[in-house]
Amino acid sequence: MRLLIQRVKYAAVSVDELGAELSGDKLGEVVRIGQGVCVFIGVGADDTEHEADKLADKLVNLRIFEDEAGKLNLSLLDIHGEALLISQFTLYANCKKGRRPSFIEAASAEKGRELYNYFVERVKSYEVEVKCGVYQSHMAVEILNDGPTTIILDSEDLK
Repeated sequence: MRLLIQRVKYAAVSVDELGAELSGDKLGEVVRIGQGVCVFIGVGADDTEHEADKLADKLVNLRIFEDEAGKLNLSLLDIHGEALLISQFTLYANCKKGRRPSFIEAASAEKGRELYNYFVERVKSYEVEVKCGVYQSHMAVEILNDGPTTIILDSEDLK
């Protein structure tokens, strides 16, 4: 699994007509969070719940928020921040050959949905306020990146 984590002052997701139909939400803004993280989640073909467990724990405990001295000493749990979790298979784009990315390393849509949903539940189990994008939808994501602070976590690096 791959996570692209952005520390945010706020983030919001809006969906197009298909996304609204899939989610049962109305067209336009679906969810919004305040201070916390916006996380784009890519699921690889070989990923399992084990990788999701490790990354969920790493995400909520990652010290990327400033303390009173301005040092990055606080986690999402420490600040009682929110998390906006968005599935993004394009994190597995392979651009080594040619001009069109290959997504052969990404999980199938079914497996991706299963592990994405599992990851969401794991993050919620830490009592983090979680909101989600609409799986397999075209979304517009509005982010006010705080820092800017952007971190990439790959389950391959945690082995």
